[in-house]
Amino acid sequence: MRRARQLLVTLFTFLWPLVTSFGATPVQSSSSTSIFSPASTPAHTIFRFSLFVLAIIAAIFGTVFGLLVYAAVRFRMKADDDGREPPQIYGSNEIELAWTVLPVLIVFVLFVTAARVIHQIQDARRPPGAIEVTVVGHQFWWEFRYPQYGFVTANELHVPVSDPKHPTPTFLKLLSADTDHGFWVPRLAGKTDLIPNHPNQTWIEPHETGIYFGQCSQYCGVEHAKMLLRVYVQPRADFDRWVRTQQQADPPDVPMSTLAAEGRRVFLTAACINCHTIKGTVADGRFGPDLTHLMSRDTIASGAALNTPKNLRLWIQNPDEIKPGCLMPAMNLTAQQFDEVAAYLMTLH
Repeated sequence: MRRARQLLVTLFTFLWPLVTSFGATPVQSSSSTSIFSPASTPAHTIFRFSLFVLAIIAAIFGTVFGLLVYAAVRFRMKADDDGREPPQIYGSNEIELAWTVLPVLIVFVLFVTAARVIHQIQDARRPPGAIEVTVVGHQFWWEFRYPQYGFVTANELHVPVSDPKHPTPTFLKLLSADTDHGFWVPRLAGKTDLIPNHPNQTWIEPHETGIYFGQCSQYCGVEHAKMLLRVYVQPRADFDRWVRTQQQADPPDVPMSTLAAEGRRVFLTAACINCHTIKGTVADGRFGPDLTHLMSRDTIASGAALNTPKNLRLWIQNPDEIKPGCLMPAMNLTAQQFDEVAAYLMTLH
């Protein structure tokens, strides 16, 4: 009996948080990537479905475990038993019908509920004012194209917060430039794969401003673990201001220091222009991130390091120091040229 009570206490301790959380309003988690702290319509839908599945599983587990405990306690050997095996009963139409019909009903309910959730997410209506972004996964960084506004950025996705009275969701078209990737921001939406030559899509509708962290969730090579992303959810006015900034090109005659001007010359005559784009210059590469507004980003190297002058210079000089195995080569420049190029890049706001 003591062991049975211990098992019951352990079971209660494990299942009680699940039971009490079912149907409750999700609370903010200390984890910035917690799936139990949804902040977007698709994430809320998935969260509610997961609690529903957990409740069914907990009910099945509790029923089976309870019957096992009851059988072990009720029919345990007693001191006055003669040790002989009790009479055996073979075949029971009622029991066989029960363990056939009940699992079929449970599977049917889960199937219908899952199909409804999939339909809600994949066939969501696009209301007027919806933002459209094309997400391209590269080894090992993210490219974000805003066709409605005519500019391209990298690694940090900016979207407006959605007002429930006037929803403004953001629809994402997912493409891959090389191998399989996975776009996943746990608090905003479920994981969706980016597959070469097979366009995919997902959407988010965040209801709270803030920064939401994500990750490539499909192994894509050596630097998969450092293929990070950030989603900046902003008030509409701040988002519109950010869009106007991104739409501006970098004019060739921007006033800059002598060090930065020399860095501009070095950058535009080196191999950098084969991979990167800077509007208003001859740099028109597509293999690496667009650098037109590099200093408007908080991070570099797809979120692997903060965008500081020290990290920026190190990233140019020796990318493997920050992101081992990345595809960006170390530039064969002098110490003075590294300082000059870093000074120029720091003018790209």
